[in-house]
Amino acid sequence: MRRFAWRLQRVLDVKEKQEQIKTQELFAITEEITQTRSELLAKQRILVDILESIAREKPRDRLGKQEFFLKYSAATDERIRQLQKKIVELEKKQKDKIVEVLKIRRFKEGLQQLREQAKRKFIEEQDKLEQKQLDEIATLSFARENRKPEEDAGFED
Repeated sequence: MRRFAWRLQRVLDVKEKQEQIKTQELFAITEEITQTRSELLAKQRILVDILESIAREKPRDRLGKQEFFLKYSAATDERIRQLQKKIVELEKKQKDKIVEVLKIRRFKEGLQQLREQAKRKFIEEQDKLEQKQLDEIATLSFARENRKPEEDAGFED
């Protein structure tokens, strides 16, 4: 029996490789979003902790710490805004990457369905050929067996 060979197999292989690459890129973006969110939450938590510790201080001690906090909180606020902006950009990249992965996956699944159809058709054709060969062998065998008694009868004459 012949081996099944599909002409579009290389295209399917390329699409599978593309899907793997895009999925890895998506995971990298997701990981970066997670790290950025963690950093953002840590910065926000530090600010909250500082504010709470200043609020617990006595009013005399509090003024100096509040002044220091306000002086340097602008830099921290700017860093928080940068992190928030980065998260928004990364989420947009993530959505775009998801669209790419889904597009490639749909295309790949369509190719896989075509491959399965082609393979079923190939197997059916091979089964028909095999059945045809078996029928020919059976017909020849039957013809030979029926011919022998006639030949044997012809020799006795």
